[in-house]
Amino acid sequence: MSTFSGIEMGKRSMFAHNQAIQTAGHNLSNSSTEGYSRQRVQMKATDPLYRPDLSRAETPGQIGQGVSVESIQRVRDELLDTRILAQTNQEGYWETRDSYVLMLEQVYNEPDESSVRTRMDQFWDSWEELSLYPESASARQAVLSRGETLTDAIHQQYRGLQGIRDIINGDVEAVTAQVNDIARQIAGLNQEIVKVKAMGDSPNDLMDRRDMLAEKLSSLINITVDQRDPDEYVIHTAGYELVQGKSFRTFELRSGIENDGYPDVVWADSGKQAFFEGGKLGALVELRDADVRDEIGKLDTMTMNFVDLVNEIHRDGTGANGRTGLDFFTEQSFINNVAGNYDRDGDGEYDSSYIFRVTGGNRLSAREQIGLEGTIRLSGSDGLVDVPYFSTDMVADVVDRINNSGAEVVARLDRDGRLELKGTTARNPDNPDFVIRYLEDSGHFLAGYSGVLAGYGGENAYTWETADAVGAFAEGDTRYAVSPIAHPSGWMEINKAIKADVRSIAAGFAAEDGTVNAGDNRAALAIASIRNTAVMVGNTRTLDD
Repeated sequence: MSTFSGIEMGKRSMFAHNQAIQTAGHNLSNSSTEGYSRQRVQMKATDPLYRPDLSRAETPGQIGQGVSVESIQRVRDELLDTRILAQTNQEGYWETRDSYVLMLEQVYNEPDESSVRTRMDQFWDSWEELSLYPESASARQAVLSRGETLTDAIHQQYRGLQGIRDIINGDVEAVTAQVNDIARQIAGLNQEIVKVKAMGDSPNDLMDRRDMLAEKLSSLINITVDQRDPDEYVIHTAGYELVQGKSFRTFELRSGIENDGYPDVVWADSGKQAFFEGGKLGALVELRDADVRDEIGKLDTMTMNFVDLVNEIHRDGTGANGRTGLDFFTEQSFINNVAGNYDRDGDGEYDSSYIFRVTGGNRLSAREQIGLEGTIRLSGSDGLVDVPYFSTDMVADVVDRINNSGAEVVARLDRDGRLELKGTTARNPDNPDFVIRYLEDSGHFLAGYSGVLAGYGGENAYTWETADAVGAFAEGDTRYAVSPIAHPSGWMEINKAIKADVRSIAAGFAAEDGTVNAGDNRAALAIASIRNTAVMVGNTRTLDD
């Protein structure tokens, strides 16, 4: 044994503890660094001078050689890291929803003097006032003024909701780009970490950076991390691999005519739509394509049917100037074709029928027992919905069953007792709003009893997937209306003819000779009564509800 072995052992000990001091300084220096985890020096006794083989010296015991640094490790709890990655996406999800739901509350602004509810109450009150003074020009002017303020309130609410949806869409684009950038950075770090490990070193700072990026990625989308292979760090999301070692995949935005032109988040390499169950991006897509879209759909449903119901009565009424057949609100059709024909695939030929409302030609009584049996088949959000009816049912029972079936077609009896079927907003963005897509009856309720369809059975069904589908409707007094353009809450207006001459507002109905008796207030009362009549399309609530 060399006489310098003691000096060498001391030097080795100084180097080892000096490295421990430097590591402690490194920890203190990075105490405020995001994502940094404390490092600890692992020391071990240096291998002894002699080994237990035939070449060892004949001396008692092993001669120790001091201490050396075995490794520098990060002080992290892997189980806790896994829990953090699993829960961070939920935190990002709910924080995002919370901020946008607050914005939705501010748009509704209820209760307030300028809210839609208050303006609608004032509109109904003005019609009640006109029913008391059917010959009054000032009462008609009040109806016009209240109608204009209601229209402005609905427009403002629509613009507020649409503005929120546009903001969310901007965030979807930004977060998608952020996810792509983080995936690229993690893949780059994976490559560097493998190189450092191949040299026998511990790339602690690089792994800290990778873990921090993974945590940020988890707040944006739901991910799982697989580290079973120490040389291949894998991140999964939405059922697919996002990062695998130095390879990574990206997302892109792809727009179509569906969903009001808002883009879907798709995998860039396959074009398949990506679905996220959590994280900020998952919350944003859900808010844009479900929550806010649903709120706009509710406003559109209320507006479209409010306009349709008021016009139905006002059209039959007669104004103080003798004018009749006039809509109070303008209805803008999606297409000009009177049969609802539309070229959906853009090949230059009609291939679809866009019909919003069909009214049977026969008058019914809500309390009348139908004495018929069969099944009505209607379009739903995910296929067709069957609505059975029985001989003991009353007309009102069948109407309620249709409205509670979950179909995207609803029913009511109009003021003349005729069965009226209407299309609702579509839950599937691929389908248009306010379009009846399918009507079929295995029996005679729609075919002969109510006078909606010309025949029963599948061969006589109405389907929107063909041109001239209105030929399936019964002839005679059956009426239908083509679908409106998208988002009626954004375009509804009072008829210009009424604005030009307030005397065109109808308060009564004309007699057989075409004249209106002085003091006739039946039309004004009928419109005012819409307020508390169970006519709300999509359920049995009233417009006032």
